[in-house]
Amino acid sequence: MGLEMEPLLQAWSYFRRRKFQLCADLCSQLLEKCPGHQAAWSLKTRALTEMVYVDEIDIDQEGIAEMILDENAIAQVARPGTSLKLPGTSQGGGPSPAVRPVTQSGRPVTGFVRPSTQSGRPGTMEQAIRTPRTAHTARPITSASGRYVRLGTASMLTNPEGPFINLSRLNLAKYAQKPKLAKALFEYIFHHENDVKNALDLAALATEHAQYKDWWWKVQIGKCYYRLGLYREAEKQFKSALKQQDMVDTILYLAKVYFRLDQPLTALHLFKQGLARFPGEVTLLCGIARIYEEMNNISLAAEYYREVLKQDNTHVEAIACIGSNHFYSDQPEIALRFYRRLLQMGVYNCQLFNNLGLCCFYAQQYDMTLTSLERALSLAENEEEAADVWYNLGHVAVGIGDLNLAYQCFKLTLANNNDHAEAYNNLAVLEIRRGHIEQARALLQTASSLAPHMYEPHFNFAALSDQVGDLQRSFIAAQKSKEAFPGHVDTQQLIKQLKQHFAML
Repeated sequence: MGLEMEPLLQAWSYFRRRKFQLCADLCSQLLEKCPGHQAAWSLKTRALTEMVYVDEIDIDQEGIAEMILDENAIAQVARPGTSLKLPGTSQGGGPSPAVRPVTQSGRPVTGFVRPSTQSGRPGTMEQAIRTPRTAHTARPITSASGRYVRLGTASMLTNPEGPFINLSRLNLAKYAQKPKLAKALFEYIFHHENDVKNALDLAALATEHAQYKDWWWKVQIGKCYYRLGLYREAEKQFKSALKQQDMVDTILYLAKVYFRLDQPLTALHLFKQGLARFPGEVTLLCGIARIYEEMNNISLAAEYYREVLKQDNTHVEAIACIGSNHFYSDQPEIALRFYRRLLQMGVYNCQLFNNLGLCCFYAQQYDMTLTSLERALSLAENEEEAADVWYNLGHVAVGIGDLNLAYQCFKLTLANNNDHAEAYNNLAVLEIRRGHIEQARALLQTASSLAPHMYEPHFNFAALSDQVGDLQRSFIAAQKSKEAFPGHVDTQQLIKQLKQHFAML
């Protein structure tokens, strides 16, 4: 006869080894035999929570509904360098849009896709819908709350008889007096059932029972308020929790609140205060670097990313951002070292090989360029990724002077992603070289309507219209180009020249 483990101990062992489904099944069997078994009930709630648990600190994607329907009043004309909504208020230190491409919100492209890097607050619904938002799809997030609801409904399948806990019949006041059960139950309601209102009620009763001395409950109430969009109330709870217990997580939650309230300087101050108490804490250093990057202060962002690497030399985000910064600062050889480091660490995806190929090309290591880009194409998970690789291959073809190959590559880019504004712009330039003026104009108009934040299509259209004598359209396009990139010398010269023409009329 083999030795059999005590069922509850075995369930706990499954939980420790992250085999949550087996743990939940075993707890269900125990609860069938003894419905009042508190330990099994608590363990099952924790196992079900862990199955759908999402770390709230980093995952923060602002959907279209949150952006357009946001009722929080924010200063329309913020002072330069104090707002994330006015990315044009750059404090220098970074390459211009002529060297480093910008996103729709006007920020330089970052080296690492993370929530909110590609968003910015769009001016119109049309712009919001067009913004590429996630690492996996070019479509915008329709609503962050929608994501939470999907998590909640999918989790119902864990029990064919219906939900494990019937929330409407729960006596929350009774559970609030049992702190150990209450914490497991709160996380179950918040993450698994996604019932923020009931979770908030339980947290309020529990913190009252703890005589407002338990910092953990205050953080949970803050999370509930944040999820409900009550940012000022969330701020009060997080501040109160920090007074009782200094925690890095609480600092990060509070910084998220300040981000939503568009107060990057307050968030910076908070992070720096946190660093004084937790010297060398990587998440705080990384938070500061992200804020500087969002505020266009690229040189300070790079400094803080280097500080991150001093503490944790395998931090993927820091390595990728420093690499992209070197690449756009005309140092492809140094960028190559950073991307090679990522490869050594085991990062193996389309984006990395794409970047390696470009670094090799600009560092004049032509033997590696095409093999890296071919590898990137074979690793592309979707059409958007393949489109970016074909676009870069088109640049390589232009660099070696093979314009026919470049034309084919840009066509393939558009076949994969019909909204690729840069490819439309470059195709238009090739059409101009072939003498197809009307086709070029149509392509440039498409590019400028798809990406109004890019100055190149506006300027090219202005220059082309000027050549064919359409001075009015040329002037309008040149003004748009100047709005997108005020420091562009060629645009300024063209506007000056057009003004002289108009003065002579």
